[in-house]
Amino acid sequence: MPILRSAALFVVAALFEIGGAWLIWQGVREHRGWLWVTGGVLALGAYGFVATFQPDAHFGRILAAYGGIFVAGSILWGVVADGYRPDRWDITGALICLAGMAVIMWAPRNGT
Repeated sequence: MPILRSAALFVVAALFEIGGAWLIWQGVREHRGWLWVTGGVLALGAYGFVATFQPDAHFGRILAAYGGIFVAGSILWGVVADGYRPDRWDITGALICLAGMAVIMWAPRNGT
């Protein structure tokens, strides 16, 4: 169950961080206005809290592992929100990042 909880927290973190950055992008680059930017800033702030709920106590480990989720999530967000079509190298790279995330977070450790 701890792995499922951890994975769910990573997904929530990705929604807040990638979504927040996307909202700011839309507000500034696509000229949708400061309401979009404000929503993005709030989402990014919420993202900052999500990592604190991870069961592992090591900040560096959590953020390093989250990097894999961020890479894969960003590609997926682009597909859903912007019509981006990843090529095989995008997908291969994302899978490598997810494998690295799994090793960093969930590899068996001897009491650490």
